[in-house]
Amino acid sequence: MDCELFFVSLHRLLTNLYTGKKMIFPFNYLSILGKYLMLMWRCIAIPDRWRLFFKQYVKEMQQLGVDSIGIVLLISFFIGAVICIQMKLNIQSPWMPRWVSGYTTREIMLLEFSSSIMCLILAGKVGSNIASELGTMRVTQQIDALDIMGVNSANYLIAPKILGLITLMPCLVIFADVTGILGAYATAFVGHILAPEDLTLGLQHSFKSWFVWMSIIKSLVFAFIISSVSSFCGYTVEGGSVEVGKASTSAVVNSSILILFADVFLTQLLS
Repeated sequence: MDCELFFVSLHRLLTNLYTGKKMIFPFNYLSILGKYLMLMWRCIAIPDRWRLFFKQYVKEMQQLGVDSIGIVLLISFFIGAVICIQMKLNIQSPWMPRWVSGYTTREIMLLEFSSSIMCLILAGKVGSNIASELGTMRVTQQIDALDIMGVNSANYLIAPKILGLITLMPCLVIFADVTGILGAYATAFVGHILAPEDLTLGLQHSFKSWFVWMSIIKSLVFAFIISSVSSFCGYTVEGGSVEVGKASTSAVVNSSILILFADVFLTQLLS
C-alpha cells in the first residue's frame, strides 16, 4: 500500500512538472527557469528576413533607448546636484580637503548611480513597456498568428528588443555621468555650495578610467536582464487584460531583484 502511494505521488509530481500546473516550491522555479532558457534559445536563431529584423531593431532602439534619454538626463542632473550638496553639507569637515565633495560625487555617479540605480529606474519604464506590449499581443493572439504563419515569433519580437536596449545602454550611462557632473557644477555656480575650482579638483583627483568601463559593462548585463526578463513575462501571459497588468508588475519586480543580485556579483568580480 505504501509502495503504491509512493508511485501515485511520484506520477502526480512528474505530471505537474510536465504540464506546468501547481508544483512545489523548488520545481516551480526550475520550471520557470527552463522556460526562460528555452525562450532565449529561440531568440538567438538566425532571422528569416534580415531586412525586417533590422527594421524592427531600429524601431526598438528608438522606442526603448532614445525615448528614455529625457528621463535619464532629468534624473541624473538632479541626483548629481543632490549628491554634491549632501557631501558638502554633511560629510565634509575642516579636517578634510575641500575637493572631497567633488571626489565623492564622481565616485558615486560612476560606480553606482549611472549603471545600477539608473537601470533600476529604466526597469520600471522599459520593463513595463516591453511586458505590456508582448502581453497584449499574446492575449489578442497576434503571437499565435505569427507562429501559425511559420515565423519565429520569439526571434522576430524579442531579439530586436534585447539587442536594441543593449546597444544604447552604454550611451545612456555616459549621458547619466555627464549630466550628473553638470548638476554638481550647477550647485557650485548657482547655489554657491562650494567653489567650482574645488569641485574640479575633486573630479580630477585619482581618476581611474576603469571605473567608466566597469559601469558600462555592468549596464550591458543589466540591459540584457531588463529586456529578456520583461519579454519573458509578457510573452508567456495566459488569460486576459488583468494578466497583462500582472505581467507588467512581475517584469518590473523580477528585473529589479535580478539587477540587485547581479550588481553584487559584478561589483565583486570587476573591482
